[in-house]
Amino acid sequence: MANRKLSRRQAWRVEKIQKERADRAAKKMHKANQWLEDGELEPEQEGLVTAHFGTQVEIVAIDDEKRENHFRCHMRTNLGSLVTGDRVIWRFHPKHGLGVVVAVLPRTSELNRPDAHGRERTVAANINQIVVVFAPYPEPHGNLIDRYLVAAHALNIPVCLVLNKVDRINGNNQEKIDALTGIYEGLGYPLLKVSKATGEGMETLTNQLSEKISIFVGQSGVGKSSLVNKLLPNAQARVGDLSEAKQKGTHTTTTAQLFHFPGGGDLIDSPGIREFGLWHMEPEQVLEGFIEMRELIGHCKFRDCRHQKEPGCAILAAENDGTILPERLASYRQILQTL
Repeated sequence: MANRKLSRRQAWRVEKIQKERADRAAKKMHKANQWLEDGELEPEQEGLVTAHFGTQVEIVAIDDEKRENHFRCHMRTNLGSLVTGDRVIWRFHPKHGLGVVVAVLPRTSELNRPDAHGRERTVAANINQIVVVFAPYPEPHGNLIDRYLVAAHALNIPVCLVLNKVDRINGNNQEKIDALTGIYEGLGYPLLKVSKATGEGMETLTNQLSEKISIFVGQSGVGKSSLVNKLLPNAQARVGDLSEAKQKGTHTTTTAQLFHFPGGGDLIDSPGIREFGLWHMEPEQVLEGFIEMRELIGHCKFRDCRHQKEPGCAILAAENDGTILPERLASYRQILQTL
């Protein structure tokens, strides 16, 4: 359907709103620059962005081990776009109870996804673990798990697999679940089996998340939110505080929020990054996401081998001798068809 042309009045209103937003942002940046000049700011310290509110960010001080005190901060001009997980240098203004972000530290990783126009947009930074959650119900499929693994490899972020709701494994699904988990355990992926209902494996999961910045991904219904609420009892209170702040007139531009585990480690939780997919990827990049196939790249007889029926294909030879499982090769082909 073609885009409907705006009337002159509608176009004027859109332009007016955009100008008002730009003016508000400019005023806040000007205020931040004034604070930097008035000499009342405390010394510089390192902080971590825990949420993003339009022209402001919420941060915690890195040396605050419990991460209990969250501060709203203006951003100095020309800092660029900040996202949850960014490490920054900031200064506190005791008179106003707010801070100013004066610099952004280099990112070790970026989690991107396409926006409504297909352009890549960074939604979180400095993540060092992706936790792929699946469960007996809804029925898990290796191809969906493989898509997450391929995406994680492309981002160069380590992965941990979590089979949730193990209390729902029974005689009807036991064999299928064992076969699926056996594939990934055989490939060397860390795989945890947990249940919020019985508490099985929860301590092991907590240890896996310790001292890392993680995100949970997985299809709807596998219990990601339940795990978050179990691991972080105070998360709902924080969400309520953020919603309250939003109602007071600050508009969130991203829903990503960072929560701290009492025993160490952080979790970035956001519906917008729970289901991230593959885009702008070449077939060879997809192949690299299948760890048992990486060493075979470049060993086929033909440079343009598609690993279908070509003679001298190293991938097909590995399937024939059992090095590569037929299910994994079929999953690779299925992903290629959807790119």
